[in-house]
Amino acid sequence: MTSGQPTPEVLDWLTESGWLPGRDIGEQAEDLVRVRVQDAERQGVPLVPVPAAQRVIHTYGMLRLNQPSTPGCAWQMDPTIGYEGDAAAVKELAAGLGLELFPVGYETSEFGLLLVDESGRFFHLHHTGGYYLGADEFDAFSRFIKGLPDPDAEDYFA
Repeated sequence: MTSGQPTPEVLDWLTESGWLPGRDIGEQAEDLVRVRVQDAERQGVPLVPVPAAQRVIHTYGMLRLNQPSTPGCAWQMDPTIGYEGDAAAVKELAAGLGLELFPVGYETSEFGLLLVDESGRFFHLHHTGGYYLGADEFDAFSRFIKGLPDPDAEDYFA
């Protein structure tokens, strides 16, 4: 459960990562979204850039958010990185959840995709399956820096 506000621990971690309150990468965020949409179209599977994901990209786009206790593990907030066939995998997970999903970044150790659904929830699409990361960015960030386990996304299917 989350209050929609960062805890002091998350706020410090974000600030150390280069984030500031009110941060917005503006047109760069729109360019990142456009690249991702075009790549999905090239794959023949359109992805919808939901407003919650667009907001996350505007706010955290291009930041590297390091996991404090696992060197080399980070969330890179760049939605343009993916792999061939990833749009279909995103769409399949979205169908199970009953809500559209859009990529907002990836995790650097195994290149799983970080996704945000229409309600603002965070998910991880890993080669082993889909996982729930949090109710919103602050919940997801808190769970990530604490190293909490990620429940199966199937537990959140519609």
